[in-house]
Amino acid sequence: MKKESNPRSTEFVPYVSPEKSLPELTLLACALGILLAIVFGAANAYLGLKIGMTVSASIPAAVISMGILRGLFRRNSILENNIVQTMTTAGEAIGAGAVFTLPALFLWDLSPSQAMIVFIVLTGGFLGVFMMVPLRRLLIVNEHHTLPYPEGTACAEVLKTGDTGGRNARLVAGGFLAGGLVKALGDGFKLFKTEVETQIANFKNAVIGIDTYPALLGVGYIIGPRIAGQMLAGGLLGWLVLIPMISFFGAGSKDTIFPAEAPIAELDAWGLWQGYITYIGAGAVAMAGLITMVKTLPTLIRSIRDTARSAREYRLSGQALARTDQDIPLKWVGLGVLVVVIVLAFAPVTNVGMVGALSIAVFGFLFVAVASRIVGIVGSSSSPVSGMTIATILIVTFLFKISGMSGMDGMVAALTVGAVVCTALAVAGDISQDLKTGYLVGGTPWKQQLAMMIGVVASGLVIGAVLVVLDQAYEMGSKELLAPKAVLMKTIIEGMMQGNMAWDLIFLGAAIAVVIEFLGLNSLVVAVGVYLPVHVSTPIIIGGAVRWLVDFFTKDEGLRRLRKDAGVLFASGLIAGESLIGVVIAVLIVAGVPIPESPVSEKGWISCAVFLAVAMLLWYIAHRASSDSVKNRN
Repeated sequence: MKKESNPRSTEFVPYVSPEKSLPELTLLACALGILLAIVFGAANAYLGLKIGMTVSASIPAAVISMGILRGLFRRNSILENNIVQTMTTAGEAIGAGAVFTLPALFLWDLSPSQAMIVFIVLTGGFLGVFMMVPLRRLLIVNEHHTLPYPEGTACAEVLKTGDTGGRNARLVAGGFLAGGLVKALGDGFKLFKTEVETQIANFKNAVIGIDTYPALLGVGYIIGPRIAGQMLAGGLLGWLVLIPMISFFGAGSKDTIFPAEAPIAELDAWGLWQGYITYIGAGAVAMAGLITMVKTLPTLIRSIRDTARSAREYRLSGQALARTDQDIPLKWVGLGVLVVVIVLAFAPVTNVGMVGALSIAVFGFLFVAVASRIVGIVGSSSSPVSGMTIATILIVTFLFKISGMSGMDGMVAALTVGAVVCTALAVAGDISQDLKTGYLVGGTPWKQQLAMMIGVVASGLVIGAVLVVLDQAYEMGSKELLAPKAVLMKTIIEGMMQGNMAWDLIFLGAAIAVVIEFLGLNSLVVAVGVYLPVHVSTPIIIGGAVRWLVDFFTKDEGLRRLRKDAGVLFASGLIAGESLIGVVIAVLIVAGVPIPESPVSEKGWISCAVFLAVAMLLWYIAHRASSDSVKNRN
């Protein structure tokens, strides 16, 4: 048992061996990847402006890639499909980085040029790729057995299933149909609501809720009960402790306490979460990230040293690095980071100066390391990129203010730094998942890293036009385009420049992270739970509970592994189905196809019943697996 948890106890063998060479970074793969990167970038930009979140692109891209490359062009290279999904995720990441920050420029009535938007997202995207390169060996290789990277693992299963066919394909296809059907019925046709919550009786503003999304169920199954439970602990701390406590102590106050916009007595649970808990959660995530960085720093330094030593030994011995262990050379990575930082320091289009450029370099690398580890635990969809962006903006705005850069110039510079870092974090998180996929299927790292940069360029060149068109059509900040994350960034920057930031809430969150760490828990996972609504953690813990039930009722170790893998295949299908249909719905909305605004039925039990049915189906699929039924498993 202990030997299996040690990443160096056995030599991992990928699906495609290092000695084998297949078509990978081909012109056809690049063309398809560029097209999908643009489409997913635009769709996610709209979703991010509408509801403040984006959908995962890797698995839908893998499914689409296999359908086109295998179905139409009769191509049989799994590595080619991996390149397509890698490039596509760049569009999702660029969309998230842009819409979580840059709409604040429109809210300030500055009418930013497309050139400015393109410059910001491209520099952030390149930094995200460059800074992840030296971390690949540490996070993807050395911690292969401890960081599951749920979406990357799920994507690898989808790719391998498409390559082998048979029962594995039916498992993924079944999950794909189930996840896609529930998503279509819930968020497409709006037959039932997909968010259910209830107030706990005689416990003011204590709310428990659930987002009944099959994808979150699948993520919970893949990451397992322990990590899912710690994430839920953070959510319960926020929604059953902090929110009711704030409500209790502020019930008699008629004054509005910053940063909320109304007295506590007039706020419901969501108002308290938006007004106070998001700041506490941001402080917790920032401190937990620093703790994680300090704890992993020796390993990181050792990993980089070992990588350089191994490369030197290979050169001296005349041997070449294995194909599956070749990154972009560190000298080019260092040069790339240096060039981007210098350009940012002196480019008149952004005017962040040396202070801003150095802040981007420092916080970029710090939070890239943290973001890449977070997505390895909870997945890209639940990564608190906005929380780390908030932490960056808090510090950078303070630095600009004390250096004399204030007013609108200072606010724009602070937002620019935050936007570059936010984009870098989003890109780094997505390429981490992609590199995990590549590690499992046997991809070439440097080709994936280059593919990600091509995807960054493709989506980055059009994202400015997308934002400008959406602003002209709907107006940023309107009911149609709330841009919730960008509004929060704008509020924080204005508050810092005006000297009335809610530091007590930030420090409270930081203190919570320290306490959690001393309790022996993973402070980063718990902090993520605090920052996100508890509605996200509850479906994840149910997925973890399904995984626990499968393990509990299976005594034979070999059979337990087979059942776990069968469940992972079906869970991968759930994630793929919901993600793909989510993107289809987004494209239909952007295309102007009428989508119902409210659900046909407001009864929460319908949504919960559908979700529990999917959970029971997941358990049944995993539990019925036997040596005979999964003998074709690779």
